Amino acid sequence: MTLPPLSLRARIIALTAATAVLATVAVGYTVAAADGDGGPESVAAPGLTLDNAPGLYHAARKGDVRSAPYSSSGTGAADGARSRNTGLSCDRFYASGRSAVCIASHPGISQKTKVNVLDRELNTRKTVVVGGIPNRARVSPSGRMVAWTLFVSGDSYASSSFSTRSGILDTRTGYLVKNVETLQLYLEGRRYHAPDVNYWGITFADDDNRFYATVATKGKTYLVEGDIKTWKARTLRRNAECPSLSPDGTRIAFKKRVREGARNPWRLHVLDLRTMRETPVAETRSVDDQAAWLDDSTLAYALPGRAKGTSDIWTVPADASAAGPSLLLSDASSPSMVVAGG
Repeated sequence: MTLPPLSLRARIIALTAATAVLATVAVGYTVAAADGDGGPESVAAPGLTLDNAPGLYHAARKGDVRSAPYSSSGTGAADGARSRNTGLSCDRFYASGRSAVCIASHPGISQKTKVNVLDRELNTRKTVVVGGIPNRARVSPSGRMVAWTLFVSGDSYASSSFSTRSGILDTRTGYLVKNVETLQLYLEGRRYHAPDVNYWGITFADDDNRFYATVATKGKTYLVEGDIKTWKARTLRRNAECPSLSPDGTRIAFKKRVREGARNPWRLHVLDLRTMRETPVAETRSVDDQAAWLDDSTLAYALPGRAKGTSDIWTVPADASAAGPSLLLSDASSPSMVVAGG
């Protein structure tokens, strides 16, 4: 039977109803995507764990996370040719103790980052999606505490227009702080609050409570010591960025601004926490990275590579040794030293 053609009014009503249904579906999908973890969880290569593949973990070309053999004795050279692919893809990666963290850009209309917290087998334990561009990542020595820093405006510490947001997750309790700017800050001994306060580059002590970070306000940067239990932080000194605490807990590697402007502004230094004496290391190039300690005497960090958009990992002694920097791995970034058994 042939149905009579719809009138113009009926066709308009039908079109309006269909449009409303499609809009409802689209809104429902958007809400679901925003509330979910934003995609599949990170899955490591079968059989590869932090225990059976100790060594220098790093992000290789295109963000593939790999583990390369490394020894702190002898030359300590990492063998890129014998590196193993974890199957993970991260903009920043760090592992320590019983945990690892992988942060990567999350696709979408707005700039977001997906933070995957991984266990010793490199399987996802928890996923957090936060706004911003991946920048820094750290895990406490035990693996309990995980931290990350994101750019939420701008994309370079050399610019005066950048803004950051740092978060901390307690993997044991599940307590999550998406923005550490709620800390009670004491600036040079006095309680301080200002709308331009930014924190970045968190590094943890081995008690899973004390941490160090950079705080910036009014155009100045400070090294702060924070306390998670009391949720307070106090400044220790000026002009210190991206701190990294040594394995023995006695020194902090940091980048210090040695000249104004965006051209070669920083130099790596090491601060003795007992004497508060700082020592420049033998690396004289400008390092815009949060250095990692491979052992109590060696720092690793990334510098721009020969090709645009690439980087290489270099090492340098953490004292005033005459030994200069050495190339460790080409086309790599985000160094993290992992030992068997955590």
